[in-house]
Amino acid sequence: MNIGYACITRGPAAGRYRTCRKQNATPEHLTTLIKHNLTVLENMIEYNHHQKIRLFRMSSDMIPFGSDFQTNTLDWSTLFKSEFERIGKKIDAYQMRVSMHPGQYTVLNSPDSGVVERAVDDLVYHTQFMENLNLDATHKIILHIGGVYGDKKAAIDRFVNTYEKLDDLIKKRLIIENDDRSYNIEEVIEISKLTGAPVVYDNLHHKINHSGSYGNDYDWVKKAAETWRKNDGRPKVHYSEQQIGGRVGSHSQSVSIDAFLEFYNAVSPLDIDIMLEVKDKNLSARKCLLATSTKLDIKELELEWARYKYSVLERSPAIYNEIRELLKDKEDYPVVTFYRLIENALNTELKTGPSINALEHVWGYVKNQVTDKEKEKFQLMKLASESELSKLVKAKAYVLKLAEKYDAAYLLQSLYFYL
Repeated sequence: MNIGYACITRGPAAGRYRTCRKQNATPEHLTTLIKHNLTVLENMIEYNHHQKIRLFRMSSDMIPFGSDFQTNTLDWSTLFKSEFERIGKKIDAYQMRVSMHPGQYTVLNSPDSGVVERAVDDLVYHTQFMENLNLDATHKIILHIGGVYGDKKAAIDRFVNTYEKLDDLIKKRLIIENDDRSYNIEEVIEISKLTGAPVVYDNLHHKINHSGSYGNDYDWVKKAAETWRKNDGRPKVHYSEQQIGGRVGSHSQSVSIDAFLEFYNAVSPLDIDIMLEVKDKNLSARKCLLATSTKLDIKELELEWARYKYSVLERSPAIYNEIRELLKDKEDYPVVTFYRLIENALNTELKTGPSINALEHVWGYVKNQVTDKEKEKFQLMKLASESELSKLVKAKAYVLKLAEKYDAAYLLQSLYFYL
């Protein structure tokens, strides 16, 4: 079983994808953007390998206007052939499984033929990207069924008819998922029987949208897994949690270690991969991996603590001290307690005293290297933060800038600047 995350990394990892407006999408500019984005992807693959994360959903945004063949006229597959081959070989060598997930406007069952044509173009783009990496059919493209348009049976028929016309290269990768509004897991499994497309079970979507016979996660994951063939690879599921206070279906900031382990323990007898859909991305993936591993020791938690410690200190000095005590026993591996404490701290509201105390601790990594002018600027920003806590964001950004300038390696790995 692999556990992974979607699209981008949080923290000091790999960089950010770039795009542009349509009016600026010249061949020269698009070439620069694609080169940058493929570099970012390669960095993310390296980061995931280092973190032992073997499941990763790639962003759809790496080729700007990739499915708009009139705007992006580049032969990007040929232009970047060596980059694709190199990245694909790394994915294969690292035994990593990647996927892509076209967005909400990629709808195969629309009654509008223009919408369907653009959706097919989008699937052509995603498939081309995956094929360029020379990866086998276990690396998938996930799609929702689409809308209902006042007649669900007719909408399902349109989906099936459009699916049957798709190129075989698309169909070998395409998998379908239940959603939180229109098509529940029972309906998607029935559509799978008509198309042969494997089914991804999404736990949060099922909680929100089900037929009334709710069932349990194990049973639905098992039924969805039965739609997968041997050459499709290990069945995938999507795991997420509802954001407290957010709109129905919005994903939580972080995965709760207790809620995840309840789900994991329920479905672990099945041979599946779990894709986390959560706002803190790789941070929750790493948490869940460490919490479910039986081969690690406290050194892994010490590495995690080095990244989280100042984010904890600025919110709760009491929890900070509690975690330090927890990690003193080098023969233990208290992973669940560790992450419970981290979660409690991160859910604590920032207050001036602890926040300034943490800022001063972090400043200590660079204060002996900075110029007098830089020291004076920091002191002014600290004073501003003491009187108005919202200004702490700028002070932290300035310390990060100095950490980069003076290569404060330990500090640069801290999540203090990102949480």
